[in-house]
Amino acid sequence: EVQLQASGGGLEQAGGSLRLSCAASGVTFDDYAIGWIRQVPGKEREGLSSISTSDGMTYHADSVKGRFTISSDNAKTTVYLQMNSLKPEDTAVYYCAATRGTIRRWLPSFHYGMKYWGKGTQVTVSS
Repeated sequence: EVQLQASGGGLEQAGGSLRLSCAASGVTFDDYAIGWIRQVPGKEREGLSSISTSDGMTYHADSVKGRFTISSDNAKTTVYLQMNSLKPEDTAVYYCAATRGTIRRWLPSFHYGMKYWGKGTQVTVSS
């Protein structure tokens, strides 16, 4: 059974940085699409970044492009989200999700196709 565990959230000041980790178990990173998604209470989930473990292709939403970077360590079956230049509007619960396959182009709604989800980690950015 595939399980995902997100960690690394916390309280950070605007302009600061955080790195989130998503540790996967029950899976080898041969051909998986992994993504980071966030949700603010009362709002829909927002797809932020995705990576395909087969070829390392990454995509980022415009809202985080240039500030957030997704990466993976396939040997450790862990995906990271480096978040720089944080803004108060980045405050949300952040989730990682995965599904078999490859993401070949950016789709803001990619997360609707994710089969496996981890519990979220809270990120709070103070102004």
